[in-house]
Amino acid sequence: MKYIEEFQNPDLARRLLDDIHSVVTRPWALMEVCGGQTHTIIRHGIDQLLPEQVELIHGPGCPVCVTPLEVIDKALAIASRPEVIFCSFGDMLRVPGTGRDLFRVRSEGGDVRVVYSPLDALKIAQQNPDREVVFFGIGFETTAPPNAMTVYQARRLGIANFSLLVSHVRVPPAIEAIMQSPSCRVQGFLAAGHVCSVMGTREYPELAERFRVPIVVTGFEPLDILEGVRRTVLQLERGEHTVENAYPRAVHPDGNAAALAMLDDVFEVTDRAWRGIGTIPDSGWRLSTRYRDYDAEYRFSVTGIDTQEPAACRSGEVLQGLLKPHECEAFGTTCTPRNPLGATMVSSEGACAAYYLYRRLDITTAARETSPVA
Repeated sequence: MKYIEEFQNPDLARRLLDDIHSVVTRPWALMEVCGGQTHTIIRHGIDQLLPEQVELIHGPGCPVCVTPLEVIDKALAIASRPEVIFCSFGDMLRVPGTGRDLFRVRSEGGDVRVVYSPLDALKIAQQNPDREVVFFGIGFETTAPPNAMTVYQARRLGIANFSLLVSHVRVPPAIEAIMQSPSCRVQGFLAAGHVCSVMGTREYPELAERFRVPIVVTGFEPLDILEGVRRTVLQLERGEHTVENAYPRAVHPDGNAAALAMLDDVFEVTDRAWRGIGTIPDSGWRLSTRYRDYDAEYRFSVTGIDTQEPAACRSGEVLQGLLKPHECEAFGTTCTPRNPLGATMVSSEGACAAYYLYRRLDITTAARETSPVA
């Protein structure tokens, strides 16, 4: 299949690895921003095949994982209401809130439904005019345009019983927060290609220049990751810090004009809390004043919710790249995908889930001779 088999070619992977090995002269710490990239890295053992001087740090690029506990509890409160049909993507249903999750709400009688598109939720609202239908809109810049389009459509069609519980976050402010942290060890970034396919790359040059870090826009297949690492290491070895697009088959520097126009119309930038990290200024979106009637948080007045993370869960440190999942005492014992303490063990893009799924249970070093592609 085009763009799948070609980007998993073991011979090309070995050539890229040889190139990386040949240029590295000192230790470098790189952060992949996206959880999808993390799963590729762990699944194919890419981190174990790189030179020992190159460390890959897993960043806060999992949208489910960074959705704050307060928003999860608001979702639980709304979904528990008898007049509500609560719609969500499936990976949010097991994310733990305070004492329960959406699966528990459904088992207690709440009408919680898994959908595959926000437009599915809008159709449910059309089919159930006597019920309030809420879609749980989470994610980075990648999922924000379709959620914005759904609200736009609801307003255009006059569907008054639909609303959106918004928890959208933005990548560039997160990179800024990471670089400003006193404990930051990151020297270069592999930026998320799908985010840049929407937003373009215009927000990154200022960050690269201010923090003197190379930022390489990277895809999600093994060769994408290796090419991103190769370009980042080359810049670091040369003392450079620019933005490079290593994913031109999907990313244009100016992004997607139609998606950007929709975002500008429906959303406005706001401060946003990130689970395990805290509030990052200007790091999220909320519905603009024009669309405020479709904001579930306002519609159902879910305020005054006090939350507290489980003391045993160290997912915040994982999300900040300060801890590898298997270095957490609860990993694989009291915290598993079936009984998670935190969202990083639940999400299909969570770092803890990747380490558990691919049996990286207590391995810190492994042989670096095998191929990174299955």
